[in-house]
Amino acid sequence: MPASNPPITTLSTKGQVILPKAIRQARHWDTGTRLIVEETPDGVLLKPAPAFPATQAEEVFGMLKHRGPAKSIEEMDAAVLAEARRRHDRD
Repeated sequence: MPASNPPITTLSTKGQVILPKAIRQARHWDTGTRLIVEETPDGVLLKPAPAFPATQAEEVFGMLKHRGPAKSIEEMDAAVLAEARRRHDRD
């Protein structure tokens, strides 16, 4: 969107703001998307909230048991890539 003509929205009596459709589509923010609201010196910043809280490896290490031989880095990389392609293809 050109900087010379930024989109304008209005704050409702309930404190709600409607984001322009072009911005929601560009960011893939669908209904129900949770956003972090951060106050900055220049205004308000909206960022998508993480799906899960941040954790440390020590907090979750050993949670998922694995049976069978260990996978190589190459096998793990290939599995991650295959899943990313599978998820992308269903959109």
